[in-house]
Amino acid sequence: MTGGAIGIGLPLAIGAAIAAPDRKVVGLQADGSSMYTIQALWTHARENVDTTTVIFNNRQYSILRSELKRVGATEGPKALDLLDLSRPNIDFVALAGGLGVPGERATTAEEFTAALERALADRGPRLVEAIL
Repeated sequence: MTGGAIGIGLPLAIGAAIAAPDRKVVGLQADGSSMYTIQALWTHARENVDTTTVIFNNRQYSILRSELKRVGATEGPKALDLLDLSRPNIDFVALAGGLGVPGERATTAEEFTAALERALADRGPRLVEAIL
């Protein structure tokens, strides 16, 4: 299913949380692919599902870079520039907050551990942005 599941993590977390409302759902999502379905966070908030979303932020569309390699395309400067998510950097904590989901950013392993522990301790949707 080459490329067919890009961004599916955020909507799938909603389904998992609705199917098992007594269980915490932890969704892992890359930054680039999350941009295909970031609006799903609004549904997390609207339905008050018990989800913790971790956005792994490396500021690039890594999956699309892999797809370029798979099809044998040349990774020229223009193609690589299209896969760069750093101009401007996407603020996932602000995006989540604007969609009704509280979030925290972590730039170290220690910050990530603490933010994840806080998110897991609370009921309802939460987001942790892990800067890689």
